Amino acid sequence: MKNRILLFTLFAAIACSPKSSDSNGEMNHEDHANHEAPAENATPSKSPRTSAMAMIDGNHVHIDYSSPSVRGRQIFGGLVAYGEVWVTGAHKATSIQFDKPVSINGKEVPARKYGFFTIPGENEWIIILNENWDMHLADDYSQEKDILRFTVTPKELDQPVESLTYFVQETAPGMGEITVSWSTTQIKFDFKNS
Repeated sequence: MKNRILLFTLFAAIACSPKSSDSNGEMNHEDHANHEAPAENATPSKSPRTSAMAMIDGNHVHIDYSSPSVRGRQIFGGLVAYGEVWVTGAHKATSIQFDKPVSINGKEVPARKYGFFTIPGENEWIIILNENWDMHLADDYSQEKDILRFTVTPKELDQPVESLTYFVQETAPGMGEITVSWSTTQIKFDFKNS
C-alpha cells in the first residue's frame, strides 16, 4: 500500500512539474505564451471605436466609427486633407446601416450596411455611401461602388469638438438627421424612411 501511495505521489509530482523549459532549462516560448496574462496597463486607443444610433419611426439607424481626438492638431486642411476621400473616422472604415429603406438627397437607398466616406473641402463636402464597408481606412475604396454622392455645406462651430462625434436624431415622424462634428467643423444631412 505504501508503494502505491509513493508511486501516486511521484506520478503527481511529475505531472504537475513545469513543462515550459527544455533540457537546457530555457523557457519554451509556445508554452509561455499560452499562460501569459493580458496586459493590465495596455494603452487605450487614441481613436476608440464607438457608435451612434437612433430608432426613426421603426427604422434602426446605426453608425459604427472610430473617434479620433484633435489633441492640438490642425484637422481639416492638415491631418485630414481637402479634396481626398476620407473614412470620416480612423482605422477601420466608418459604416452606416439602415434597417429599412430610406431616401437621402432624393435618392432611394435600400436597407443594408454601407461604407460612409466624405471628401472634405473648405466650402463644400461630398458625402458618399459605398457598397464596401469592410476595409481599413479608404484603402479599398472604389468610386464604382458608390451608391450615392451629394454635397453639403460645412458649418463652423463656435465651440470646438475634441473627439469626432456622430449624432443621429429624429426630426419629424419618419424623418431623421445625421450630424458629424469635429474640431470647429460640422456637417449634417437629412434622410426619410421610404
